[in-house]
Amino acid sequence: MEHSRNPNGGLPNRGAGTPDTGNAKRPSVRHIEIGPDNDGQRIDNFLISVFKTVPRSLVYRLLRTGQVRVNKGRIKPAFRLSEGDSVRIPPVTVPERQAARVPKSVIEALRSSIIAEEPHWIVINKPAGIASHGGTGLEFGVIDAVIELFEEKSISLVHRLDKSTSGVMVLARSRVASVHFQQCMKERRVSKHYAALLCGALKKSRTVTARLLKTHPTPNENRVIIDTQDGKEAISHFHSRTVGPHFTLADIEIETGRTHQIRVHGASIGHPVLGDERYGREKINRQQRSRGVKRMFLHARSIEFPELGDKSVHNDQGDTEAQVSSDGDCRKFSAAFDPEWLDVLNAE
Repeated sequence: MEHSRNPNGGLPNRGAGTPDTGNAKRPSVRHIEIGPDNDGQRIDNFLISVFKTVPRSLVYRLLRTGQVRVNKGRIKPAFRLSEGDSVRIPPVTVPERQAARVPKSVIEALRSSIIAEEPHWIVINKPAGIASHGGTGLEFGVIDAVIELFEEKSISLVHRLDKSTSGVMVLARSRVASVHFQQCMKERRVSKHYAALLCGALKKSRTVTARLLKTHPTPNENRVIIDTQDGKEAISHFHSRTVGPHFTLADIEIETGRTHQIRVHGASIGHPVLGDERYGREKINRQQRSRGVKRMFLHARSIEFPELGDKSVHNDQGDTEAQVSSDGDCRKFSAAFDPEWLDVLNAE
């Protein structure tokens, strides 16, 4: 039953507390009927796509206070929509989004990093140093650059890589593809393999199952800690490939995709990722910086997931370092790490 009492304690709803700044749209209460493209989507993600420019914290406050309802009932952020559902959208002041200013150099860097263009997917070999999406202090991200490059507003991120991590990144070209990938992630049918230079000698394979909890030590920073009680399940398999004088080249497979998972798990077993400014060893990182080595040595080497139904492949890259393969009903994309890693690995 839907109550008439305002969830904000009886006060008039003025855009859910969002200040009226700049050029903005102020809609009234509306109801949206869910179509087939949004069937199965989480309500929080649906609202983020509806509001676009409001803070995510506001989206969750609207859900928590009952201002957003589905079929007149209160729901939680994880609630999944079904075709035909009626979603109540409260009046919220939505600032006009300023177009992200993506430097031409970044556009060209991503153009040359394309691994594959397919009907459902765009796959790139993301350079280190570019964030997946814009945020606090960041004017743009990979998603902004790719949308501008392909001139397709329907392109969306289906998974993320840290700003300092390079490697294979998949973007969906439609809502159907995005939902398919997210469902595969939920069912753990997405296989991810990474390469990393780890500090010290990892002489044998290790599986790490330490549970991880995201914290917020400062307003603009996420930090992940190991918490056996409240942390979320996280599983990483570390395989030693080559042991050098000071570092180990390792292959890492993850069964879960938690924030900073490999970085925290590696540090927890005494082998942090080389160049990791947050969880690594500052003395070693400082020594490498003095030699002109400034990146974090973590690279998404490959990703594999069930096909959506179209196996056609278009790859203009012509680069043996970036490969596309089809195996049965799965799609696999891969990109080799920079060969210069071996120079760092073998240095005395």
